[in-house]
Amino acid sequence: MSDTAAIQTGGAAGTKPPLDDVMLAMDVVDTLRRRERIANNELDDQGREEDLKERLRKIYADQGLEVPDRVIEQAVAALKEGRFTYQPPPHTLGTRLARVYVRRGAAGKWLGGLALVGVLLFGLHYVFIAAPAAAIPKDLARAHTEALGFAKTDQARETIERYFNAGEAALRNGDQARAKAALAELEAARVTLGQEYLVRIVNRQGVQSGVFRIPDINTGARNYYVVVEAVDPSGRVLKVPIANEETRTTEAVDLWALRVDQRTFEAVKRDKQDDGIIEQDRFGYKPRGELVPRYEMKTTGGAITKW
Repeated sequence: MSDTAAIQTGGAAGTKPPLDDVMLAMDVVDTLRRRERIANNELDDQGREEDLKERLRKIYADQGLEVPDRVIEQAVAALKEGRFTYQPPPHTLGTRLARVYVRRGAAGKWLGGLALVGVLLFGLHYVFIAAPAAAIPKDLARAHTEALGFAKTDQARETIERYFNAGEAALRNGDQARAKAALAELEAARVTLGQEYLVRIVNRQGVQSGVFRIPDINTGARNYYVVVEAVDPSGRVLKVPIANEETRTTEAVDLWALRVDQRTFEAVKRDKQDDGIIEQDRFGYKPRGELVPRYEMKTTGGAITKW
């Protein structure tokens, strides 16, 4: 009983206004804010402040609410003093750190995404650039050893050593492109050394047996070629590495054209025109362990792979 009385007495006789008055004052301030232009004009003119208070009484009376004068006084004073109004904190280091902490979830996602992209880029760089580049010295040594194991002539061994030395010199100079080119030449040599085949003039329907080119630098001349293929002892047509003299690149092809003089070209042409069959279709033979076929027809050894 005494405790309850104390609470009630404190609420009525304390220095703080009752909670209902505070809430009502806040509502009055909110009403004033909704009519901010009018309120500012009235408060700027001390003589018209009373008219503003009277107008507030009427607004609430029209709503069936009776607002005590003390509440209206408190609301007008509160509006003047900026009470019940949010004031953003100053831009200090503390507030900046607080905002970073509050937004840590979104920031974490962005940072996580950036980290993932970084990892992916690093992985792609390693797989497609760093790892292959790091493997070149080992691959060069392996291809060199394997090619020498197939070589049976001094010419083949000299060619292999030339490719290998070019690759090592490129590595010392940090020239990855030249090192890769030397490795490709060694690999092609290794494949060629392991093959044995007959170089045969192509003689079948739908495939040309010979072509000619008109050089750009001399349109009055012609370069003649006979189209050939590689056939192994079992009769299987092989793909062999051929250096294209026009593009300076080496390609694995099952058809290529060897450069010949006009007399050889015309002889093959006559042989085919006679009865549609080229009786003299053997152009040369490439033994295992050698790089260059032993040609039985006159040729420069130059070749093209497209026509």
